Amino acid sequence: MEKSLLFIALLLGISVLKAQDKPAYTLFSGKAKKTNYAAMLKAMQGADIVLFGEYHDNPIVHWLQFESTRDVYAAKPNMELGAEMFEADVQTVVDRYVFDSLPEKDFQKTARPWPNHKTDYKPLLDFAREKRIPFVATNIPRKFASAVFRGGFEALDTLSALQKSWVAPLPPMYDSTLPCYAEIGKAVGMHGGPNLPKAQAIKDATMAHFIMKNHKPGSIFIHYNGAYHSNNYQSIYWYLKKLNPALKIVTISTALQTQLKTLDAENKGLADFIVVTPEDMTRTH
Repeated sequence: MEKSLLFIALLLGISVLKAQDKPAYTLFSGKAKKTNYAAMLKAMQGADIVLFGEYHDNPIVHWLQFESTRDVYAAKPNMELGAEMFEADVQTVVDRYVFDSLPEKDFQKTARPWPNHKTDYKPLLDFAREKRIPFVATNIPRKFASAVFRGGFEALDTLSALQKSWVAPLPPMYDSTLPCYAEIGKAVGMHGGPNLPKAQAIKDATMAHFIMKNHKPGSIFIHYNGAYHSNNYQSIYWYLKKLNPALKIVTISTALQTQLKTLDAENKGLADFIVVTPEDMTRTH
């Protein structure tokens, strides 16, 4: 009798422990199969370029970005890093911080870091600083993207030679039928006009341009960007493949779900690897 009661108590204890298990994330392949960190890391190590798509306020994804970057470096230290969060006109400031020990307070004054820089991007930049890894400011200056929104790509024709060096070569390639751009137009209707997707495209084109400009043969370039900028093998991915079809690109995306056991249908095919985190997870900002 006592043994039976003990056995029942153990079963109940195991059930309670299982009920309390709350994984912070689950990794899926693009085909909706569960996978693991080791598989993602192996794929990253074999890539020319990794596009790590994030939700900017997701702490688990920021943690995975840092951990995977550090682990890739441990196996293959020949790498470059780059990010949407820094605009091309502050590249000299980023270089001074990474290679010349520019004080943090001076970096903050001149690099226009995002509000969540300290918690989410500074660790990556500091890792580059520690290991002396090139860190590329890939994004177009926001005022130029705003100019495209107001006046189309032609608005950039009046830029000076120096200003044009912070943008993808003009005029940029552009396919308005790509879903990533067509969907923007549908979402905003007549309010955004035809130039809103163009403003998105000039960001993608510029990020791809600076990735290619700074990627060295035989190295791994890890780029951190909003998930929309690389989802569904479009946006930055599309531009990179136009510039060099032979590139081996690994994409990682982020998704929020109410459950982590299976990949929701709408998230299938977003990327080679999809980091799924709970919908009610605390955000960084």
